Amino acid sequence: MTNTRMNTRIPPTRSQSAPRMPAAAARPSARERGTRLLAALFLAPTIVGIVVFTVVPIVGSVVLSLFHWNVIDDPRFAGAANYGEVFGDSTVLVSFRNTLLFMVLAVALQLLIALVLAITVNGRMPVWLRSVFRSAFFFPLVLSAASISVVMKYLFNQDFGLVNWLLGLAGIAPVPWLTSENGAMAAVILVYVWQQFGFSFLLFVGGLNNIPKEVHEAAALDGATGLRKHLHVTLPLLSPTLLVASVVGIINALQVFEQPYVLTNGGPGDSTRTVVMVIYETAFEQLRFGTASAVGVLLFVLIMAVTALQFRLSRRFVHYQ
Repeated sequence: MTNTRMNTRIPPTRSQSAPRMPAAAARPSARERGTRLLAALFLAPTIVGIVVFTVVPIVGSVVLSLFHWNVIDDPRFAGAANYGEVFGDSTVLVSFRNTLLFMVLAVALQLLIALVLAITVNGRMPVWLRSVFRSAFFFPLVLSAASISVVMKYLFNQDFGLVNWLLGLAGIAPVPWLTSENGAMAAVILVYVWQQFGFSFLLFVGGLNNIPKEVHEAAALDGATGLRKHLHVTLPLLSPTLLVASVVGIINALQVFEQPYVLTNGGPGDSTRTVVMVIYETAFEQLRFGTASAVGVLLFVLIMAVTALQFRLSRRFVHYQ
């Protein structure tokens, strides 16, 4: 009984507890408050822009997708009727199929071309020539997609286009680029990739410059050269950059509009009609804004799902230094 009492710990009294910090020390100083206020002022334009031009339109599209509205009459609540109409429309379903096919082919070709050119330019080359190639490959990206598509429409013309003329010099018969289903999709993909690969190219050049030279030197000493070195050394170290390039490329490809609209107007038939084209035609030509908003919401869900899948798969294939 005595031992139990002696081993019992007596809780410390208020005077024995650890001293508390003064209340004045816990409050931020005037300099800290000024720094926080300055940071908030710098962030405010960006936050306001995101809310006004991104969050509000997304919420507005979701709400509008539940109504029938043709701009002239008052909106009428429709519930999920617009979504039922979308899933029952064969043109919309074909446009989603075309968009997914376009995304796979265009992004794969874009990343492959950008990666090969980045590795080539990053090799043994004079600095001035390297700068020339960087500027030349990035230049199409700053041009208007519509203006480029107008020029390319003449270049891919079956009768007098420059592309078929060059193929004729090689003994190849004229290709109906813009009047056949396969040719039209191929022409749209080529024009899109030609304009977009410059962004991925610059990302890959920056990623290659961040790889330590000692790693390549060690790989060379181990006998890894040429294609083997790039497959087993360069690509694993470049995988974070490849993830960023693929995410941005897929998001942009799923929203393609200008190239198919100007080159083929979705034809022949519906072979090159994309989801954004359907949204534009449904909203501004047919004045069915509720249905167009429903298609837009489904496209947004598709983009989010594909992006989430990419980040999920990146846990296996992306290696950080």
